[in-house]
This record gives sequence, C-alpha cells and structure tokens, in this order.
Amino acid sequence: MTQQTPYHEDQETDNNTSNNTHFDDILGQYITRRDLIKKTASGTIALALAATVTGCASSQSTAKQGQRSSHLPTAKRPEKLTFQPVAKNKLDLITVPEGYQVNVLYSLGDSIHPNYGAWDDNNIPSGPSFQFRSGDCHDGIHFFGLNKKTKRLDDTFSEEGLLVMNHEYINPTFLHAKGPTSVNGHRPEDEVIRENNAHGVSVIHVKKNEITQHVEMIKNSVFNRRITTYTPMDFSGAAAGSPLLVTPYSPKALKTRGTHNNCGNGYTPWGTYLTTEENFIGYFQRSSTDDAKRQPHDIAALKRYGLKAGSSSKYEWDTAIGQIEPQEHYDRWKANVTADSASQDYRNGPNTFGWMVEIDPFDIKHNPVKRTSLGRFAHEDSACRAVEGMPLAFYMGDDSRGEYIYKFVSQAKWDAKDANAGYKAGDKYMDKGTLYVAKFNQDGSGQWIELSYGKNGLDQSNKIYPFSNQADVVTFARMAADSVGATKMDRPEWCTINPENGEIYVTLTNNSNRGKDYPTDAANPRNYQDLYADKKTQKGNVNGHVIRFKEQDDKTNALQFQWDIYLFGAEASMNANINLSGLTDNNDFSSPDGMWFDSRGILWLQTDDSAYTDVTNCMMLAALPGYIGDGTVATTSNGQQTRVGAKVTDDNLRRFLVGPVEAEITGITMTPDNKAIFVNIQHPGEESASYDKPNSHWPASQSTANSSARPRSATVVITRKDGGRIAGN
Repeated sequence: MTQQTPYHEDQETDNNTSNNTHFDDILGQYITRRDLIKKTASGTIALALAATVTGCASSQSTAKQGQRSSHLPTAKRPEKLTFQPVAKNKLDLITVPEGYQVNVLYSLGDSIHPNYGAWDDNNIPSGPSFQFRSGDCHDGIHFFGLNKKTKRLDDTFSEEGLLVMNHEYINPTFLHAKGPTSVNGHRPEDEVIRENNAHGVSVIHVKKNEITQHVEMIKNSVFNRRITTYTPMDFSGAAAGSPLLVTPYSPKALKTRGTHNNCGNGYTPWGTYLTTEENFIGYFQRSSTDDAKRQPHDIAALKRYGLKAGSSSKYEWDTAIGQIEPQEHYDRWKANVTADSASQDYRNGPNTFGWMVEIDPFDIKHNPVKRTSLGRFAHEDSACRAVEGMPLAFYMGDDSRGEYIYKFVSQAKWDAKDANAGYKAGDKYMDKGTLYVAKFNQDGSGQWIELSYGKNGLDQSNKIYPFSNQADVVTFARMAADSVGATKMDRPEWCTINPENGEIYVTLTNNSNRGKDYPTDAANPRNYQDLYADKKTQKGNVNGHVIRFKEQDDKTNALQFQWDIYLFGAEASMNANINLSGLTDNNDFSSPDGMWFDSRGILWLQTDDSAYTDVTNCMMLAALPGYIGDGTVATTSNGQQTRVGAKVTDDNLRRFLVGPVEAEITGITMTPDNKAIFVNIQHPGEESASYDKPNSHWPASQSTANSSARPRSATVVITRKDGGRIAGN
C-alpha cells in the first residue's frame, strides 16, 4: 500500500498562496457618506427602503416593492434589548435568560420513523439504521411553515412546519460503541456506513402548541427523511455535463451521489432549502504517485483546493471492504487516475463536491440539485436578497484563511408568482446568472469583479489556470478569484441581510495567520496577541469580526458597494485599539460564526471559539445594529486604519445564551410568530480523550445529573415561559 500523508485540517483551510494584492498601499482620502446614510436610515426614505427590500435564504421571505410581505409577522424591532444578559460560564448545560426555557428536540441517533427505536448509549444502532436517524454535528437550520391543506410552504404558519438542518460532520469518538476502529488497515463497513449516514441533512415534521409553545416531532410524517452521502443528486447550471464532473456513476456528468460537510445554509424565496458543502476535500485520498498521471493545471487545481498527492482521507472511508454495500461506494473516495478515462475511475470525485445544494423539503419524489453556477469552494453559508422586479442576489463566503466573499446574480428578475414553484424556480433563478467576487478598498468602497469566461483574463491564456469555458471557471472559482485580485478575508462564514435596510453582513471568524502570511488591510485590520489561560500566546486576528456592506443605489446587481466593520470580537478587558466596539462583560465574545436576522431586524450572532474558552463556553448574542456609516475611522493596535461602526452598548448587544462544554453554537431559525427559536448545539465534549471518558454529558446534563451519558449534538427549542415573543418587550 502506498504510504499516505496523515490528514490534517490545514490541507483544507489554508491553501491561498496567490499573489493578488489586498489593497492599495496608502490609505486614500476618507470620503464619508455618513450624513446621507444617516438621513436615509432615520427618515421617511428609510421606511420606503425597508418596504422594498428584504433578505431571503439566511434572512427573510420576499416582499413586493412598496409593501412588506403579508407573510411576515407584524411585530416590530424592539428599541432596546431588555432580557437579563447571560453571564459567561463554563457549565455543562445551556443557560438562557430568566423567564426562558430550553427543551432538547432532536439529538444524534434519534429516530425519525416509528419502526426504529430510540438511541441507546449502551447499544449503538447499526450503520444502515442511520438513514432513519438523526445525523451528527447539527449545523445550519431553517423552519418552513406548513399549510395543512396545501401541504406546501406557508410562512404564516407557526404551529406546524418542516424543520430542515445540516449535519456537518461527525464526532467518531461517541458515534461508535468504542470509538472508531480499524482492522488490518481497513475501517469496518458498519462503522463507515454509520458515518456516511450521519452526514448530510435532516427534514423533520414538527408541531407547536399555540398556548404553551411546546414543540415536538411528528414521527410518523411522510415528510421526515434523511439526505446523506448516498442520496442521488442532479447537477444543474454552468458545470452540468462538464468533463470535470464525469465519473463512473454518471459518465454524462449530470448526476452524482451524496452531500457532506454541510455547514451553513440558506433558503430561497420560492420555499426551498440551500445546504452548503464546506470542508469537503479532506474526505478524499490521493496517491503519492498520482501527480505523474496528471497535467500541470490539474495538479495546480488539486493543490489549490487542498488535495496534494499523498493525502489520506479524514475518515478513511476508502479503506472499507464492501459486503453490505457495493465496493464502488468506498472506492469513490479515492481521487486517483487509475484508468484510461474519467468514466472508469473517480479522479473527478472531489469536483462533485463543494457546491450549493438545493433541497425542496416538500418534494419527496425528486432529487436534490447541486447548483453549479454559484461556484465551487468551501461554501459556509448563503443569503439571498429578493426584491420584486430585480435579479436575485445570493451572497456566499468561502470559509478558509485568506479566501473570498462571492455574489451570484440571477439573469431572471424575481417574480413573486414563482413562490412555491420548487425546483422549477431553482432552474430559472440559479442556473443562469453571473458570479462575482468582492474586492474591498481602503476608503470604504468596494467592487464586485465578474467571474465569467472570456472576461477579466479568465480564458486559456490565464497563468493560474487555462480556463476553457464557464464550467472551468465555476469549478475552480478560487483560482478565478485569485486571477482577478479579490480581497483575501479572515475566513468568511455566515451571511445575512438586514431586513430594515438591505445591508449585507458577513462573519469573519478569525485568522491566526493575519499579519504573518496575510498582511493586514482595512477590511481585515487586526493583528494582535492574546494569552490563553496564562500559558499559550495567540496571534493574528484572534477574535474575529463582522463586516457589512451596502450595494450602490440599493440594487441587487450593483457592481459597487460601501462597507464598514460592524462589530469586533474581543475580551472586554482588552485595550481600546483591540476592543474597538467597546464590548463589556455583558456582550464580549470571540470568533463569530453563525449569524441571522429575524424578521423583526434582530441580529442573532453565534460563536465557534477556541480563543476565549479559557473563560467561557461558546455563546449566542442578540443585537440591534445601526447602519453603515454610523461610526468613524479608527486605528488598530498594529497601526492599521479602518472604518468601524458605532460602539455598541448593553442595550443593543447582549448575551442571550451560553452553551455546554466544548460545544459550538451554530444554526438558528424561528417560527414566524417569533415565539420559538431553534438553535443547534454541535460537538459537545469534542476534546474528550475516549468514548468512556467524556468531558461533557450534554444533553443528558440539561435535565438530569447523568454522569455516564455520551455527549450528543442536538437541536434545542427555546421559548418564553409566558409564551411571549423571543427577545420581545
């Protein structure tokens, strides 16, 4: 057997070695439109603006021009936050404000079918049974109101709906009876099947009591289903039918099998769910001799996406011997040239992942669709902005150090009559359009640079990659973005849209190499040091930040925008030139990740942190943001000038939730009446040394003093004890 290089996360998260510049070297004259923006955001113009724009996907439903959508609740954004801030803590449970309650709804291994029994720590269910059980590492999530008569989307309904969520990856320590095993270099097939099925997406039917707000799953619903690495899927858009997607499974490159590493999410104004494929590349193995069988540009593309020759796969699914499933199910994770053509081996296997996947939760007959026109990279999230009569704009981040922020603009203009049109609407709005990448300038302006074949040097003469068509451009979107000089960002994660003014927010979670491999710039301005537990020195952009931007003339297809940094993560005790947002003990945080505006305009911000966990577990905060230009120009501790939003107060940013030990807080959605909020708790106790020595016992610890239960990722629902609106007055 060829010796493989051990898998390491860096092969996925730090692969941008391009030489494109970040910004001009000298900060130009700062020109502010603050007065204009302030007038717009505070007067009658703001009311008109709010009436004509709304976010979809990771934001809100659509609205017709000139009026708010009738589907949105009538509740207004509160003037200030009044719930009691939750104190930082390291407890092994979810803590919420006084007057709120937490119920665990859906945990790893829970059955979604009446024929399958409950999870049992002492008798781990079989691998095949997980196609009827909850997957692991719950992440992005959305609630779709279900009309009982039409059995389709109706976002006026809060008492019944379909809850759709991602299962990003697995914690194999607790997924198997005694952790993952290997026999003579081969993973047991049942373990591999369990791991494959524990990835992907869940669709579960839930109902809510109108009085108590209690939420429970309807286990016998026809809508309950799992979408896993085995699920057949269709390719659509620019890369469909491309030689780059040819495999033995689909020699015509029109189909593929499965989705995995589904992180953030989005949803469309026509009622479908968008799941992202993030750190997909580490699931593949590549022989150390494979480069000798490849063209130089193929090798460059594989390296750019993190799959160097000699790389081993993260979970070693390629080592399983097929007895339950065909051997080809495991061989597909070997990305090697072993035959005369791509239709005879899985050299193109990695190219079939890294896309945005559309799922219609109400359609149980048709395959999910990978929408290739939106580009291939480590998709973290998606936010769609829909304005009647304008093209749709989908905003997306590539979650890796030094990667980019993208926008896809549909060719078709949004027509609200297409609501509830399912995959046909996806064909109309997501297959034809233009992909762009963002460049942030020092003066607070920015440009969207087009990534289309034949433009901006994206052709066969390109020195980074010889692009032959648009399929090449979208399949190797990172290399196209390198070529046009996009701005390297500090791990772009979740995107969301402010329903009050149409401004787009993106979390930049952190970057330990900012100031080292990536020089600071105005949009990624901090490079500092922090001491963890009085022992370990952390460097770079340790705590992350949230950037926001507004399209020129408020158009979804604008090529120019204005930006500032809304919020900087920091410890409250840090110097003012690091804690630039003025955080206090009631709202300080680190590593922003999940983020979502509810329909009222409250921003929910979640953390995936390892830099501040010497003080507190990960958390979720509620915020009432202002608008671009409400702040000033500031200078960071390393001398970088940047545009910053107004400093926050305890009235407009405060901590709503702190999670259990070693868990990430990720994924958030609400019922349309704003009375039940769903939050995902991912990988509690992830740093445990072994299956029998867990560092966490959550979710069992939420309600009992169980000292032996395994930790499990889960979805929780939080309600007010008085039945009122979440974060309402």
